[in-house]
Amino acid sequence: MKYYVNDSCIGCGLCAGTCPEVFSMSDSGVAVAIEAEVPAKVLDSAAEAHEGCPVGAIEEV
Repeated sequence: MKYYVNDSCIGCGLCAGTCPEVFSMSDSGVAVAIEAEVPAKVLDSAAEAHEGCPVGAIEEV
């Protein structure tokens, strides 16, 4: 499974705080996801970040 952060990201940082192995904050202040498959050991925290995004900016790819 992979995730993608769309243009509706408001830069709250919740995803990066919840699952820093997958999500980080860019220099422009919005979140980005790794391009690789989500490692099995962090699938639960990545899903928590996805579900917790306040604006639904994280999409499954």
